[in-house]
Amino acid sequence: MENIIFYPLAAALLALLFAFFKTKWVLKQSEGTDKMKEISEAVRQGANAFLKREYSIIAIVLVIVALCLGIFNVGVIKLVAVSFIVGSTCSGLAGYIGMKVATNSNARTTAAAQKGLNPALKVAFSGGSVMGMCVVGLSLFGLAGLFFIYTKMFGTTHCSLNETVLPILAGFSLGASTIALFARVGGGIYTKAADVGADLVGKVEAGIPEDDPRNPASIADNVGDNVGDVAGMGADLFESYSGAILSSIVLGAVAISSNCLALSVLPLVLAGVGIIASIIATFFVRTKDGGDPQIALDMGMVIAGILFIICAYPIIKYVAPATFSLSGQTYGSTGIFWAVLVGLVSGTLIGFITNYYTAEGKKQTIRIAKSAQSGPATAIIEGLGTGMLSVALPALILGIAIILAFKYCGLYGIAIAGLGMLSTTGIQLAVDAYGPVADNAGGIAQMAGLEEGVRARTDKLDAVGNTTAAIGKGFAIGSAALTALALFEAYKSAMGITGVDISDPYLISGLMIGAMMPFLFSSLAMRAVGEAAYDMVVEVRRQFKTIPGIMEGTGKPDYKRCVDISTASALKKMIMPASLGVVTPILVGVLFGKEMLCGVLIGTTISGVMLALFMANAGGAWDNAKKYIETGKMGGKGSEAHKAAIIGDTVGDPFKDTAGPSLNVLMKLMATVALTMAPILKLIEPLFK
Repeated sequence: MENIIFYPLAAALLALLFAFFKTKWVLKQSEGTDKMKEISEAVRQGANAFLKREYSIIAIVLVIVALCLGIFNVGVIKLVAVSFIVGSTCSGLAGYIGMKVATNSNARTTAAAQKGLNPALKVAFSGGSVMGMCVVGLSLFGLAGLFFIYTKMFGTTHCSLNETVLPILAGFSLGASTIALFARVGGGIYTKAADVGADLVGKVEAGIPEDDPRNPASIADNVGDNVGDVAGMGADLFESYSGAILSSIVLGAVAISSNCLALSVLPLVLAGVGIIASIIATFFVRTKDGGDPQIALDMGMVIAGILFIICAYPIIKYVAPATFSLSGQTYGSTGIFWAVLVGLVSGTLIGFITNYYTAEGKKQTIRIAKSAQSGPATAIIEGLGTGMLSVALPALILGIAIILAFKYCGLYGIAIAGLGMLSTTGIQLAVDAYGPVADNAGGIAQMAGLEEGVRARTDKLDAVGNTTAAIGKGFAIGSAALTALALFEAYKSAMGITGVDISDPYLISGLMIGAMMPFLFSSLAMRAVGEAAYDMVVEVRRQFKTIPGIMEGTGKPDYKRCVDISTASALKKMIMPASLGVVTPILVGVLFGKEMLCGVLIGTTISGVMLALFMANAGGAWDNAKKYIETGKMGGKGSEAHKAAIIGDTVGDPFKDTAGPSLNVLMKLMATVALTMAPILKLIEPLFK
């Protein structure tokens, strides 16, 4: 059984090799004209500058946290600091590589669009697939590698796994969560500050198209697509992926069986199967001129899911014990398969529901577009209502999934269901990261003044990218919910908590604080976007007024100044909301004890899921309602309905791209911090209890 750990390590290495060869292929493609190269280089430099400055700040935080983990833990548990550094390094490296390749793919996608739709799709998707494979490859390689090392050092007995190996391994997920929070918040503030500035002054006030080279914020806007939707989303799903695997390992080790190691190794093996399925599925993503890129991308994800399920059953039967006991109940290996299937199906259903509420041309976005005819107020009201309505079905699906997973396999089933939902993260993230590449390609086509046929192809790819981004956000939220719940159960197991008393005033107080946390966090993130956007608006207006010939196209805007403003604002304002997720569980656990911390985690998870769904779907619906009008409906571009829809989209931008996605990370981070702190909390008495 010990040797089976080499299979997930091999799968992880295969993912990294695949990413390497995809990178080489992308870089061999033509970057187009000198003008296209110039624009792409400006985007690339801006993205690299932001990431470099962001990582320099994060590095300070990482050093402080690692020192604390090493100082306050006792004995061999101090090695949790090593796991923390490895986890944060793997996550940061995945984000860096993914964004670097994405920014090298944009102009190459535009150049390929001159040949046809399929060549452009191939380049954009290949650029996105590097992000996807780096995330799953580095996450699985890091976790499996550390698990192998620690089990060789401390053994594989029931006691050594629960008391030594897994408490140390929890640091990996904490490192991933720390990177994810800062990347999501910082990237989200950056991209929306630039986007809002570009839209309000460019589209609404100046009346010029999106991605117009006369708009000083256009380059910053394109940079934001990469730092927010590539590096940020990658870090988000890296955290979910590693958290789902870790929580499954922890809860598997709790089981009483003749071979407790098997249930802990199984999540690593299943993750490896998902990687292989995702790699194979990438070869089915293709279309032709006049075809629908959405069908091509959907085909890839469907094939990946089918391949995973086909392979999962015999692997589970081979690796897992025939029966095992959890919390006094006996379960079988077949139940594990059904729990995995529940997770995969529920994630797919949430994606479909998200598409229904947010996709361009669907009933809900058309309703918002129609309401925009009477002004921005009604468009905003309709969008808020749509966002609230969109929460109902995903919440029901998650509730049913949790019940079914628990029925089939207890708490381990809930964790493994989360892993099932994330099993095809490799291709799911590839599809998601494809969107910003396609968006940037369209912007380059516009700014380089290419013929209409090229822009039509990039617009078609971009429209699909908006849909995939919305589906990706729904998928990320659903996976965050199950992962956070599994991490919570892992925390309870680590602390020896067998149940919670709803009448306990500390628990109730914790529930209230936890339910409040997503609102406080979102407020800080939204205000940060508003303040950063104000600085951008002022700068864009200044350039329009002071740079001669800018509107006539004879004067060149100062793009670099806008990039610098957005970078400085984002990095300054991300500190407060990002720190909230780290500090809160530490303070609650130390001051008031493990029961109150339980309440905080439960409250944050439930409230966070609902608020994240609401904001992500409302923002997506506003965005695509605007795009629906831009197709010529309701008066088309420049109409009063269009201006109203732009206002709605501007309100929705921080909803869907800053606060909403960041809540995914907040939920998982707080649970991960609690799990990592468990060895310390066992040793101390709360100060106020």
